[in-house]
Amino acid sequence: MTLEYNDFQRRVMLLPEEVDAFLGGGRGGGKSYALALLALRHVEQYGQAARILYIRRTYKGLADFELTTRDLYGTVYGAAARYNSAEHIWRFPNGGYLELGQLETHADYAKYQGRTFTLLLVDEAGQYPDPALLDILRSNLRGPKNVPIRAVVAANPGGVGHYWLAKRYVFKSAPWKPFDEEKSGRPWVYAPSTFAGNQFIDRDQYADQLRSSCPDDKELLKAWMDGDWAVARGAYFASVLDESRNAVDPWQMIPLASPHPTYGAMAQGWRTYLAHDFGSSAPSVTYVVAQSPGGNGPDGRFYPRDSLVLVDELATCKRDRLNDGLGWTVPILAEEIVAMCKRWEIPARGVADDAIFAQTGHGSGSIANEFTRCGVHFQPAQKADRLTGWNIMRRLLSDAGKPDVPGLYVSRVCEYFWSTVPYLARDQKRIEDVDSSGPDHGADAVRYGCLRRDDRLVKLRLAGI
Repeated sequence: MTLEYNDFQRRVMLLPEEVDAFLGGGRGGGKSYALALLALRHVEQYGQAARILYIRRTYKGLADFELTTRDLYGTVYGAAARYNSAEHIWRFPNGGYLELGQLETHADYAKYQGRTFTLLLVDEAGQYPDPALLDILRSNLRGPKNVPIRAVVAANPGGVGHYWLAKRYVFKSAPWKPFDEEKSGRPWVYAPSTFAGNQFIDRDQYADQLRSSCPDDKELLKAWMDGDWAVARGAYFASVLDESRNAVDPWQMIPLASPHPTYGAMAQGWRTYLAHDFGSSAPSVTYVVAQSPGGNGPDGRFYPRDSLVLVDELATCKRDRLNDGLGWTVPILAEEIVAMCKRWEIPARGVADDAIFAQTGHGSGSIANEFTRCGVHFQPAQKADRLTGWNIMRRLLSDAGKPDVPGLYVSRVCEYFWSTVPYLARDQKRIEDVDSSGPDHGADAVRYGCLRRDDRLVKLRLAGI
């Protein structure tokens, strides 16, 4: 018997079993069917040793997947595979086992505690506001030496769990390239899909259904149709920030024989500087910014003249508390900034928010003076009001990917950027501005870097030219 796959499902099936997978595309890409196929293969390979758990947040959510499995497993096994609808359990002819389960609260976990599974499948993970329950459930993955244990998580962007899924799985690496995930200590792959690549549905009809589902929410529609995790409903940068255009893979520096005293050793002709937003109780964020001369970067990609690339990042926030700083003093922070610059062989100098240049009224002078004594040299960011800075930043983000105008590109190593900037809300009293009560520290640092990009260009933009 030959089963038909779409291209996304074929690529998922070809992933090594030793690698966990996040199926994180838009709606209608065939993620749930891919989960059913993975369960089928696992049963065929490992027989009675295969113990599979498929999880949704509610029992009501199991209905569609139950129909999918009835169709697929009925086609493959006929009456030889038995489904107990009361227990939500499939028992296969070779002794394999698939349970369709529900997990909404910590109390629900009691029914899985102490049990063993070899494959964990989580569908619609975006319905979970945080990963705590799923992390606990992973402790149930155990098996014989000859049976690889594995977790596969599927979700659409735009749900309540959008933030933690994007942070944990999407912005760690390019699609289909393995990366080490810190929490699980396992290799993972981000596997995106969209309905446009699913030839087994009426794509035109499905697109019409999606449009009618959110007629007044363009960001959510984009997330569902394009599988774009850089989209957030109502977010300030939602219309200009796109993962596929703005995110770039981490750079590997190509050292020069004689680093330039100002530009450093990034690449021939590339101008480098720091962009910094200071904080102590709030996070401090510093970026290494590279400005293109109009040519290829160390990654081999062409960047139009005056494009900016955020190459590296230092953010002093508490784990999973993006608006709380670590309380670092200037000497400690400066030491880390200098270390980051040494890695790139660039001078520790750049621009920072104007507030650090204010005289504090005691012997240390200003915060900027303290940085200078510690080997980090900042100048005030180019004078401009907040809205002018945001408009320049939005334009650069929007123009990324165009061949003849400068854009703003952000390395995937800049975790604080990707964890905060795509989701910053508008100020409800001043909709042209960012709501500063949120974690806007990375965005502020980028804004300063955009203003620093070129004094002449800034003046032209201020003049409306």
